[in-house]
Amino acid sequence: MTLSDGRPHADGGAPTAEDTVLPLDAGGVHVTQDGPRDAPALLLVHGSASSTRSWDALVPLLASSHRVIRIDLPGHGRSSAPAAGHGYGIPEQGRTLGEALDRLGVEHVVVAGHSSGGYAATALAEQRPELVTALVLINTGPSPAAFTAPASAPIDPSRWPPGDEQIRRIASTAFRAGYEVPQAFVDDISGMSYQALAAAGQAAVAYLSRQAVPDRLTALGKPLQVIFGDQDRRWRPSSAAEYDAVPGAKVDMLPGAGHTPIVEDPPRTAALLLAFTAARTAAP
Repeated sequence: MTLSDGRPHADGGAPTAEDTVLPLDAGGVHVTQDGPRDAPALLLVHGSASSTRSWDALVPLLASSHRVIRIDLPGHGRSSAPAAGHGYGIPEQGRTLGEALDRLGVEHVVVAGHSSGGYAATALAEQRPELVTALVLINTGPSPAAFTAPASAPIDPSRWPPGDEQIRRIASTAFRAGYEVPQAFVDDISGMSYQALAAAGQAAVAYLSRQAVPDRLTALGKPLQVIFGDQDRRWRPSSAAEYDAVPGAKVDMLPGAGHTPIVEDPPRTAALLLAFTAARTAAP
């Protein structure tokens, strides 16, 4: 067993969490790996204004059967802001993910993206179809018309970051009504620069505006699992049906879950994800 400091563990077995900062073209990119390194690779991509920590509750349910890889997108979590010549665009995020996987020696991977992380996952598959074997999109808005969250009050960049309670109000629609925004999410947002927060949000809007996600996925022809909380307050839950247009797509609704079922309901989210990846492994 390998500990995060690289020392061997006396009892042997599967590696525990291992944190690394990879020096990539976009800058220093933080990567966390869990599970056996010889197991099928599963990449988890967080959404805007979040980090690898958004997957913390789900990872223990996945790591016994997968090499689980989490990457902080540039300007998020423990990754640095994009280096000169790079940016926050979704295609650039996809290239960063691909470069990180290459450095890790990953040849084939199932990619799961939450919220706008699904756009980065899709961009990676568009750029590297030989690398991505299948996609899982969790509460990823399919088209601009599906967005329903009310406009938040303007933020004064000179007063960034705001206090925890204001951040909680900003982030409240990321969860079902009445669900308390976890402190880790508050800390992730307050730890970002205002530039990173704004640029990441604009990048997601631009990517979605150029072409709807179901159209992109239809052209890709990759196996697809869509998971959507039916209490999502950012994207119209019924819009999940737009993914039915993708041949062979499996679309599942999670009753009672909001925009972030990876936190609100890890067991049911993991069960759907594992059933999907098991089918990919068993497929000839």
